[in-house]
Amino acid sequence: MDRRSFIKRAGVAGVGATAAGLAAPAIAQGNITWRMVTTWPKNFPGLGVGAQRLADRVTAASGGRLTVQVYSAGELVPPLQSLDAVIDGTAEMSHGAAYYWQNKSTALSFFTGVPYGMTTAELTAWMRYMGGQEIWDEIYDQFGVQGFLSGNTGTQTGGWFRNELTGLDDIKGVRFRTPGLGGRVWEKLGATVTNMAAGEIFQALQSGTLDAAEFVGPYNDLALGFHQVAKNYYMPSFVESGLATELVVDKKKYQELPADLQALVRDVAQAEYDQVSADFIANDPRALRTLVNDHGVIVRNFPDDIMEAGAKASAEVIQELRDSDDPLVKKTAESFIEALGLVRERTEKIDMPYTVAREKFLKY
Repeated sequence: MDRRSFIKRAGVAGVGATAAGLAAPAIAQGNITWRMVTTWPKNFPGLGVGAQRLADRVTAASGGRLTVQVYSAGELVPPLQSLDAVIDGTAEMSHGAAYYWQNKSTALSFFTGVPYGMTTAELTAWMRYMGGQEIWDEIYDQFGVQGFLSGNTGTQTGGWFRNELTGLDDIKGVRFRTPGLGGRVWEKLGATVTNMAAGEIFQALQSGTLDAAEFVGPYNDLALGFHQVAKNYYMPSFVESGLATELVVDKKKYQELPADLQALVRDVAQAEYDQVSADFIANDPRALRTLVNDHGVIVRNFPDDIMEAGAKASAEVIQELRDSDDPLVKKTAESFIEALGLVRERTEKIDMPYTVAREKFLKY
């Protein structure tokens, strides 16, 4: 997808949505209208589309009893103020990623992606069956909101670099866009780290404000046009192994909904979590072929010394959180570590040997 045409279409669609949707929430004849703000550009592959589809599903399945109007990044509030918009009542819902809000609680980073942490399947198990959701609820209770997982990109790519990386020394001083706990890891490796919303990254790369950037993976990165500035594409990400997105709702207003609408919001978010994951699994390899075959992108693996240093730094970051004076940060870290210690046994003893054997022996 050409970046200019994507941004142009997103902008035209955004004007229409803004003009149509700035009315305050309405309750008439038993019908409710909620506003959802997102951190994603409008019609953005996977993530923005997933947010809109979630809203449309809730609206359709409720027969219009709960109508959700979507405001993409910047239409109602700046993208990285989406959670604050729910907290202060500007919107009833937000769609983003929990690690964007680590300034409120570092523990929130565990519910998006942890360096050398859980894969998609492992994170799902922790959240649904091993106490992860309950701890997340405790954290968000402090802010009067309720979180639901709403999508997962799977293991991401490591980022776009102007220059080839030959070893750990090449990281020193690199100005790198990467968020969350992964940003802390890259800082330990010597990078200068910043976070910014999706729509701001290309210009920062193009202007030279950034030397490198990561966002998600081929499906999103192709649309954002990073290949026009940098050609060295590194994978896999060792800091975002199973990145989850979130739907956040005003908890008081959520609890005031009839029980069936509460269940509808919860279940649609869970359905979208699985739907978005499938979308990325299907379309990442297609987009990667386009990047390589049509745009001359060079796919590279991180040198071993970077991967090894990244693992060491990741362990240090998690231990720092485990030693936190904040009880909820400490509790979250302990729960995550305990769950990972169990679920990785299945991944490493069953899933990994299978995929290695398939790569080695299966030929069509």
